[in-house]
Amino acid sequence: MAVTGRFVALVALGLVPLLFWPDAAIVRWWWLGVLILVGLDVALATSPGRLAARRDPVEPVRLGESTRSLLRLTNPTRRTVRLLVRDGWQPSAGSRGERRSLVLHPGRTEPVEVTLTPTRRGDRLADRLTLRVYGPLGLGARQASYPVPGVARALPPFTSRRHLPSLLAQLRQLDGRSAVRTRGQGTEFDSLRDYVDGDDVRSIDWRATARRRDVVVRTWQPERDRHVVLVLDTSRTSAARVLDMPRLDAAMDATLLLAALASRAGDRVEVLMGDRQVHAQVRADRRGDLLHRLVTAMAPMEPALVEADWAALAGAVSARARRRALVVLLTPLEPAAIEESLLPVLPALTARHRVVVASVQDPALAAATLSGAAPDAAEPPDPYATAAAEQTMARRERTAAVLGRLGVDVLDAPPDRLPLALCHHYLALKARGLL
Repeated sequence: MAVTGRFVALVALGLVPLLFWPDAAIVRWWWLGVLILVGLDVALATSPGRLAARRDPVEPVRLGESTRSLLRLTNPTRRTVRLLVRDGWQPSAGSRGERRSLVLHPGRTEPVEVTLTPTRRGDRLADRLTLRVYGPLGLGARQASYPVPGVARALPPFTSRRHLPSLLAQLRQLDGRSAVRTRGQGTEFDSLRDYVDGDDVRSIDWRATARRRDVVVRTWQPERDRHVVLVLDTSRTSAARVLDMPRLDAAMDATLLLAALASRAGDRVEVLMGDRQVHAQVRADRRGDLLHRLVTAMAPMEPALVEADWAALAGAVSARARRRALVVLLTPLEPAAIEESLLPVLPALTARHRVVVASVQDPALAAATLSGAAPDAAEPPDPYATAAAEQTMARRERTAAVLGRLGVDVLDAPPDRLPLALCHHYLALKARGLL
């Protein structure tokens, strides 16, 4: 039960006679009459449970953008119903316009639209639908809340996609080169052309030279149809926040950019997401909808408060990549976690594949070191915080050096620079024929 402003006004009106007849009995009888009217009004109000509600599916939306939820209310009774509707959502769904007054005529259906701008990635759920149905006098109302399931999926924002045009231009330039000077393992034969000064003599095709009686060299093009496997770590180390976002979200951004670039380059891309086990797997196919399926699989993924089982993840990589592949491990460069779980399995991976470890670095950590401190700061830095930052950076550098000795390429960059650094490294490997 709920009361309206009319009820409050009537109760206050009962105090007016005290100005002329100072008799409290008059006020008591007035208030009793008002209470009887409110009870009668509530009794005559239509029960909220007799109204029918149906929610349309909510379109997925990128984080930071807006979508809408459409709820349809139907009045199957023979009476006109005046009501207040509140379509509740999780706070992180960013709902606007969730309260609305309606007049439902018998047999009619009215839409209730709510704008959603999610502030967190993942599935944002509808809370409860609350209906407040007013009586014919407008003094009181019957109110009830019940669930009407609804899900608004917030996809990863993919902010680094602005770099994709420039990376594709570099890829086209790489594909269109006249020759690859490094004739190493993994390059593919393209065509023959006449020798010019500066060409590598190892590229001379002696049989073609004998036939033409002119020196002819072979040209090589970057490899295609290579296998690129990206492993996204969703363990506890990915839950730490960097620049007001989880490390996992920053790693997803780098994964999306590299997957888009590698698929455009003609390589076979496969993405694994997991911690103690593989929770999701997405691979490119001929339909060309890799990014759509990838962001859909990433959306509900959340960090788990468990340690990563790199033996299981490495086994999943080996089961899917029978031939030599580029394996990118997107995991934080945390010395303890890497030394305990990742280091023991790396020799088996590097023996068969080209391995890259990509880590999201916290800019605040670098800024707290002596080299990162602002020279014109008003106050000197806290020596204890500086010492802790220096020690942490030194441990990360030692861990990166150990990985490098095992043949692993290590990329450690802030969230806004890691996607571009990872793609540039991929293009460099491709240009040198090292995939």
